Amino acid sequence: MDTKLKLTDTAIIDLLGGTAQVARMCKVDPAAVSAWKVRGIPADRFMFLGARIEEASHGLVTRQDIFPTNFWLIWPELLKNNSFGKQDDIE
Repeated sequence: MDTKLKLTDTAIIDLLGGTAQVARMCKVDPAAVSAWKVRGIPADRFMFLGARIEEASHGLVTRQDIFPTNFWLIWPELLKNNSFGKQDDIE
């Protein structure tokens, strides 16, 4: 059974403090963040918010959960805490 928490984009924005707070974090207009609730959080912003999501969810949603196939390319420091083996085994 999968016990990991899965969040919608709206729930992620709310978890991170709401539209205005996420807009400040990402240095964008709040209207852009409001649009993300409908269209989805852009990939580059999602990567930027990854660690913040993990922290705000108290580890219930990890960067490895969010980016299971490439988290180690974005955050190589997480490679030692995974089930894939050594970095040489992945590449």
